[in-house]
Amino acid sequence: MHKYQTQSNTLNAIKKKSAQAGSVNKALMKRNWNCSAFVSFQCLKVRWPIILLTTLALATIISGCSLAPPNILPTPPIAKTYPAEYEPVMEGKSAVTREWREFFTDPCIQDLISRALDNNRSLRIAIQRVAEARALYGIQRADLFPNIGAATSGQRGRTPADLSVTGEAVTASQYQTTLNLLSFELDFWGRVRNLSDAALSGYLATEEAKRSFTLGLIAEVANTYLSEREFDERIALAQKTLAGREDSYRIAKRKFEVGYTSELDARQAETLLTRARSDLASLSLARAQIHNALRVLVGTDLNNLPSPASLSDQKLDFDIPAGLPSDLLINRPDVLAAENRLKAANANIGAARAAFLPRIQLTGAFGTASAQLDGLFEAGSKTWNFLPVITLPLFDAGRNKSGLDIAQARKNIAVADYELTLQQAFREVSDSLAARKQLMFKVQAQRDTLSAESARTRIVNLRYTNGAANYLELLDAQRDLFSAEQQMVQTQREQLTNAILLYKALGGGILKNNTYNLN
Repeated sequence: MHKYQTQSNTLNAIKKKSAQAGSVNKALMKRNWNCSAFVSFQCLKVRWPIILLTTLALATIISGCSLAPPNILPTPPIAKTYPAEYEPVMEGKSAVTREWREFFTDPCIQDLISRALDNNRSLRIAIQRVAEARALYGIQRADLFPNIGAATSGQRGRTPADLSVTGEAVTASQYQTTLNLLSFELDFWGRVRNLSDAALSGYLATEEAKRSFTLGLIAEVANTYLSEREFDERIALAQKTLAGREDSYRIAKRKFEVGYTSELDARQAETLLTRARSDLASLSLARAQIHNALRVLVGTDLNNLPSPASLSDQKLDFDIPAGLPSDLLINRPDVLAAENRLKAANANIGAARAAFLPRIQLTGAFGTASAQLDGLFEAGSKTWNFLPVITLPLFDAGRNKSGLDIAQARKNIAVADYELTLQQAFREVSDSLAARKQLMFKVQAQRDTLSAESARTRIVNLRYTNGAANYLELLDAQRDLFSAEQQMVQTQREQLTNAILLYKALGGGILKNNTYNLN
């Protein structure tokens, strides 16, 4: 009996120790679990900014992927060479390297162009369009970077008893301050980058368009000024001719009154006199209109200008650089503008293709929150949230496909626009080159004609004075001389205008720096 009781006591002691050991093990297990959970939570709270920054860095690296087509310019659809009249010269300065102040040596032209660059309203509009395009690029470029903002809020509210968990009315406060990441897109497929590139190319195209307008304005101011000089010289000739016609009519009328000549001679002299007056009135009207046009181009009054030079004193010449037509036309700002528009269209295709693929956007916040304002920055008040969103287009009724079709069509338009711009540029240069040599011959031929008409008028005048020629022969000679003088002035101006057009067609020498500060 005693033996069995001893064994029973021993078994009970063993069970008791086992139970105690089990309790200890359970307590240790519970404690270890709570400790692991606490450590994991604390690590996550501490490391989530590092995780977020790592994600952003990885996204930046991956965003090098682009779905845009390569920027390959089409083969220029122009002839390999210029017409036979084109004679390239390598000596001296060419049009593409000569600045406009070097090309236009007349101080009056320089003054007018400087005033126009400062005051022309259309140029001001072009400049502001460049500023607008640059700002639009800045907005689009900002999407490449996270948008981070700070927010502080305070809230106090009351929950009625029938809605409270405790069955009593509760009044609570919450104060919070956070740094927020607002919908940053991970640019895996280059959509945002392509949109930024398209905006950049659009800005550069607008900049080149402004340069093209500036070059056109310079050429137009110079041409308008030379036209005004032409009319001044033609008016001077018309006034001289009118004075001669008045003298001739007075003499013819006197001779008719005394019976020395017939009435026909007097009427012929009167006809030439009235025609000279009409010609002078027409020239004066045209000159006034040209002056008004010049005033609008310059954008201010035309006062205190330097003394003007005559057309014969204008020296507008330059050497034509050797090279292929495509090499000579590449400096034209309108060609560069068309090239940038084509690049923008390519980038938009990349963005349209990326619309078919998933988009990942990150939103998050990190800060502090507390029920008491004075506890907002105490230990344990940290709060954060992180919300990645993946959007995959499943059905859009063909919206993305249509967007890609639009982008492709606009690229085709940009290609055709680029080719057309090159063709028009080639034609402008070809026309000016063809006219350059022919106008040299024309000016020389007109000089010979003027010299011959001057000699003829002198001879006929002597014959008329000596009675060997009638009055009609003298009037014909004077009329032909007046016409030759007028044509000489027109031909000189035409030659100068062609030189300006060729200078413009080759791209001129203005604003050659194509490096833009985009920081």
